Amino acid sequence: MLLNRRRLLADRARLGRWGEKRCERYLKAKGFKTLDRNFVCKTGELDLVMVDPDGTLVFVEVKTRASEEFSPAEAAITGRKKQRMTRAARYFLAVHDIPDRPCRFDIVTIILGSSGRPEIRHYENAFVP
Repeated sequence: MLLNRRRLLADRARLGRWGEKRCERYLKAKGFKTLDRNFVCKTGELDLVMVDPDGTLVFVEVKTRASEEFSPAEAAITGRKKQRMTRAARYFLAVHDIPDRPCRFDIVTIILGSSGRPEIRHYENAFVP
């Protein structure tokens, strides 16, 4: 894992992709099903679109950090980011013709750390548009 950790720390894009994959595996282990990954439109992007075991459509924002030495990962979820996610989610629902389905916005943070297992925190219904 040391070699992989060094590679991840050397490339932020790789760290982000790794975090999204790790998050997806984590949520699948909790019974979620993946609908889409990295949905991009002119209004924003959605890291993961998943379905909760109870049938709720979940738009997931993943924040992966090497550490939280300077600020918590959650601090990166600004009001502007929430607005962009909300617009992208509305567009996703329209494009896929998904009316009247319960939806929510979750945030998952993954902190790689200098050793040991990464810390994963899942905030269900993190914000309401």
